[in-house]
Amino acid sequence: MIQNRPVLRRCVACRKLMNRQKLLKVTRDHQNGVVLKEGMGRSAYLCCNETCLQEAWRRKRLQKALRCKVGFEIMQMLEKELNTC
Repeated sequence: MIQNRPVLRRCVACRKLMNRQKLLKVTRDHQNGVVLKEGMGRSAYLCCNETCLQEAWRRKRLQKALRCKVGFEIMQMLEKELNTC
């Protein structure tokens, strides 16, 4: 019998393990640079709260996880996504 276990991912800011569907996905795509919620490539995940976003920006956690520079416009798009989460 196959059990449907949730796919767990870790938030880069608070380091909590959570279900992947409850996290924001930020991906470094090989064609389009850094994208949100889509694409294939190196990914990082963030909780849907303001403190995790601020911590990730302050300590450059997204840049370290994605191994590339994450611009301010990406952080602004993440702030907008937090409101819909």
